[in-house]
Amino acid sequence: MQQNYDDTSDQLAVRKEKRARLLAAGRDPYPPHLEITHTIADVRAKYAVEREGEKVSADVVLQPGDELTEERVELAGRVMLFRPSGKIAFSQLQAGDGERIQVIFSLANVGKEALDALKADVDLGDFVWVDGYVGASKRGELSIFATSWQLASKAIRPLPKMFTAEDGTEMALGEETRVRNRHLDLITRDAARRIVRLRAGMMKSIRKTFDDRGYIEVETPILQPLHGGAAARPFETHINAYDQDLYLRIATELYLKKAVVGGIERVFEIGKNFRNEGADSTHSPEFSAMEAYQSFATYEEMAVLTRDLIQNAARDLFGTTTVTLADGTEYDLGGEWARLDLYTSLSEAVGEEVTVETPREHLVEIADKFDIAVKEYAVAGKIAEDIWEELVGSKLWEPTFVFDFPEDTSPLTRNHRSKPGLTEKWDLYVRGVEIATAYTELADPVIQRERLTQQSLEAAAGDPEAMQLDESFIEAMEQGFPPSGGMGMGIDRMLMVLTGLGIRETILFPFVKPTARA
Repeated sequence: MQQNYDDTSDQLAVRKEKRARLLAAGRDPYPPHLEITHTIADVRAKYAVEREGEKVSADVVLQPGDELTEERVELAGRVMLFRPSGKIAFSQLQAGDGERIQVIFSLANVGKEALDALKADVDLGDFVWVDGYVGASKRGELSIFATSWQLASKAIRPLPKMFTAEDGTEMALGEETRVRNRHLDLITRDAARRIVRLRAGMMKSIRKTFDDRGYIEVETPILQPLHGGAAARPFETHINAYDQDLYLRIATELYLKKAVVGGIERVFEIGKNFRNEGADSTHSPEFSAMEAYQSFATYEEMAVLTRDLIQNAARDLFGTTTVTLADGTEYDLGGEWARLDLYTSLSEAVGEEVTVETPREHLVEIADKFDIAVKEYAVAGKIAEDIWEELVGSKLWEPTFVFDFPEDTSPLTRNHRSKPGLTEKWDLYVRGVEIATAYTELADPVIQRERLTQQSLEAAAGDPEAMQLDESFIEAMEQGFPPSGGMGMGIDRMLMVLTGLGIRETILFPFVKPTARA
């Protein structure tokens, strides 16, 4: 049965009393500096204990009971196990990367006063520094034989208790508690530490892929006087100094296009976006995204770039484009990816021909037939996309580019060169979730003004996700916006693709619904 993390436990009072006692005795439970000569990983990389029937590889191979008194180390870690017994005490220290090592405190090595203080002062969760030598216990455990020790940081709040999950694994926290207390998740669970490192490796790979293609990384404003670049409900804020309402950005698109106008022909940005929407397994109101724009490219080139970003990340992280998902299944991201036409696949799904010219009234009838809700302010293209998403998109398992979207939902996209009423836009779906989109960008400032004016009218008619007319963006386009391709992809969703995890696991500190406090 799961044990809740108790922030009012009796241990809290006991540990505070220990802290007070240490301070009263002139012993700082939070020293500013301690000498560290080795990490736990350093020791484990250099030394190993030979066990019967096992092959070990290390610079120094020990036998059970060996003590290398000349091999001195000074290291620290969090106490994850503590077993005092008579003239000896055993502890497991854990580093931030999850590596652990046994430390043996004996009366002979540390003396009675230090051993008594250890037993009286140290609790699970404390950080402890030790000075000692390397060896192997009689049972064959690689160990540090401490000759002195010091409290590095007193934890006055106890670690969560372990419980057995439904699958039989030992856990310290339930899913909801893990997300709300990520620091505890990182302390107690290898998988949580692993995802942090995977994300860092993915970011490194993304930047390398862009760099290899001559892209320049920039930063654009988060606080914006108008919201644009995507169809989404924004967060509103206010700057007191100028008595002006502002928005948290929903996309980086408009500013990056201004950079292209200015001559940065290959540009990208990775940063936070904010959309005033709910949170579920694929959405978060605060999320990380990347956008990229390339002069004299189309959405076809951006499809190749997007595929390369994901495949390169898989190879850099795992050495292969076949990834192992959280549930243990394998998923192939390699090779060329499937392509699908939006309206052709929609027609097949509903059993009749549907085109960009299908009247809105009939699209509503089709939606009703499949019990798909339609918003009153939704334009025809949005209704078609919603039907498609429910019947087709959510069921696309393999990586699939879905091409050519309606003009009335794609105000920043170039009209299709051969398909009237459509635009040169694709969305990328992986395992039923949209993770990226790209356009052949609209370059004509006259048409762009007309499109954004229409968006403003839709906003006035009640659409909270419609864009606003951004005059400064139009003026920049009027200076000459070169033919370009642009793409955007969610960083959190990209990690979902590579791991099979939900979005709350790929974001280190995700937004969560507030809990009521007594």
